Amino acid sequence: MERLITRRRFVDLGLWSTAALVCGKATSARAETRRGARLLARPTKPKLRAPAGRHSFGLATGRDGYLSVPSSYRPEKPIPFILMLHGALGSGGLEVFCEGAAKEGIAVAVPDSRGRTWDRIRGSFGPDIDFLDRVLQFTFDRVNVDPRRLAIAGFSDGGSYALSVGLSNGDLFSHVIAYSPEFVAAPIRFGKPPILIMHGVQDEILSVNLSETMVRQLERSGYSVKFTEFTGGHMMRPDLVKESLRWFVGTGR
Repeated sequence: MERLITRRRFVDLGLWSTAALVCGKATSARAETRRGARLLARPTKPKLRAPAGRHSFGLATGRDGYLSVPSSYRPEKPIPFILMLHGALGSGGLEVFCEGAAKEGIAVAVPDSRGRTWDRIRGSFGPDIDFLDRVLQFTFDRVNVDPRRLAIAGFSDGGSYALSVGLSNGDLFSHVIAYSPEFVAAPIRFGKPPILIMHGVQDEILSVNLSETMVRQLERSGYSVKFTEFTGGHMMRPDLVKESLRWFVGTGR
C-alpha cells in the first residue's frame, strides 16, 4: 500500500542526508527557474523501429523504465501513446496496465522517477522533467506516435505529477489521466487537454475530497473534466482502467 506523501511532508530525513537535500534543492530550483515543467521533445518521423513487447530504455543505470509496444503496431500507421507515471512505491504492477493498453492498440512508456518519487512532490520540478524529455525523445525516435492521441497519465504521486506536467504541456499532450491524485501544480499552463480523474471513495491514503476540489477548480479554469468516483480504496481498478483507455482513444482534441 502506498504511503501518504503530501506537500507538507516533502523532506524525508530517513532517505536523504542534509547535504543531498541542499544539493538536490539547488539543482531543482535552477531547473524550475529555467523552464518549470516544460518538455521539449515532440513527435517526429521515427528513425528506428521499436519491436513489439516491453523493452528497457537503457537511458540510466538502476532507475530506468521501459517502453511497451503492442503486437499490432505497424510503423506506417500512427499509434496512440501514453506516458505512464508510477506512484511512490514504484512501477511494480504497471505491467498489467501496459497489457491492457496493448489490447487497445496503445503504446506505453513507463519511466522511473530519479528519486524515490517525483521531484515536484518534494518541492520543485527538476531532474525528472529532464528524464521525461529523454524518454519521450527515445520513444518518438522509435514509434510513430499519433499527436492527437498522446496522453500523460499516472497513479497517486504519479497522478499528481501527470496533472501538473500535463497542464504545463497541454500543447503536447492531447489527454491527461490521473488515478487517485493529490494535487495539481501548474502555475504556467498551455492548451486545454481533456482530463480524466478516477478516485476511490474509500481511499485511505489520499482522500477522494482532494480530487473533488481539483475537479471544481479545473472546471472553473475552463477544462473539460470527466470525474469518476468508484467503490474502492487507493487503487487502479482494472475495469475502470479499461474504461479510461477507451475514453482516451475515443476522444480527440
